[in-house]
Amino acid sequence: MTVRFSQYMRLTLGAVAIALLTGCASKGEPVHTPKELTSFDETSTLETQWSTTVGDGLGRARYPIAPARDGDTLFAADAEGTVEAFNAESGERQWRVELESPVSSGLTATASELYMGTRNGEVLALNQQDGSVDWRARVSSEVLAAPQANQQLLIVQSSDGHVTALDLRTGEERWVYSSSLPRLTLRGTGTPLAIDPVTFVGFANGRLTTLDNRNGQPLWEQQVAIPSGRSEVDRLVDLTGQPVLTQDGRLFVTSYNGRVMALEATRGKVLWARDLSSRHTPVLVGDFLFVATDASHVVALDAESGREVWRNDTLEGRWITAPAFADGRLVFGDAEGYLHLVSAREGKIVGRTRVDSAGISLRPVTEGGTVHVQANNGRLETLVISP
Repeated sequence: MTVRFSQYMRLTLGAVAIALLTGCASKGEPVHTPKELTSFDETSTLETQWSTTVGDGLGRARYPIAPARDGDTLFAADAEGTVEAFNAESGERQWRVELESPVSSGLTATASELYMGTRNGEVLALNQQDGSVDWRARVSSEVLAAPQANQQLLIVQSSDGHVTALDLRTGEERWVYSSSLPRLTLRGTGTPLAIDPVTFVGFANGRLTTLDNRNGQPLWEQQVAIPSGRSEVDRLVDLTGQPVLTQDGRLFVTSYNGRVMALEATRGKVLWARDLSSRHTPVLVGDFLFVATDASHVVALDAESGREVWRNDTLEGRWITAPAFADGRLVFGDAEGYLHLVSAREGKIVGRTRVDSAGISLRPVTEGGTVHVQANNGRLETLVISP
């Protein structure tokens, strides 16, 4: 199979990759048939604290507009540009604005600002107090990854492989880094990880690059996933998650059709690697790295060695979200709108509820034992884990 289209067409036809990956077999069955939900020993419950609906949801393209929480305020948006702020505990709406631009990226809330990207290549900074636009900036193309901030810069990765650093306060462009992309990529981009001196960025060509935040120059690169196979789909090796950094300088990264890898953050030296395909950001808790694979297996790895500690395959084929962590449990949404709790210690399902049949594709937002989840149709629900 040969797929040919220009860089411009990649922006509008990016969903082709997902269609190919989730395409039907000869009898019309999905590649990964979702497992039926089975009974389990329920030791945790999810009780709804409040719920509402934000605009019209994520749109037909299911833009990854994940909510964000900063202190006691939860922010959420829809694909048409409705942005709302809520009291995270009570659900009381604090403000609502209708933007002129359609939102396409996840939200980032920090330093009294709310940052987001749009389909037409804009980046917006909204005042957290009232939703007013403090500045707008233009980048090279559509933004699907949530912009990431350090103390001075806002780092924006756009869908054409460019990484742009903007002044955090004014939106003024500081530098731009460009990478080459394969002809076919997954719908979506990696999410940068920005700290004060450097930014770690994963690309659709399977490479992880560390950029100097002073000028955008690469300091080191590492090939995380190597393309193999005959077809364009077989050769997809996108890094669409966000790297995870530890205080002692280890960096964890996932890849599609590739590996989960641990690296030394200063030089990019490989510490260990395991053959696991994942397009999701992992979560690190203590000595364990938790990964949601593309088959919707939940895998716990020893963060020091990469050894598999446990694996739960009972959600196979259910298109689970990236994992979140809440009070000793891993939290996942799935394509049928269920929210699942998995014991981080044992790997067993311990709780479940259904949020909305429209499905959940966004990683839940957690704070202690509180879980905020936004369904594809815009339903926003806050739940509390008990006990």
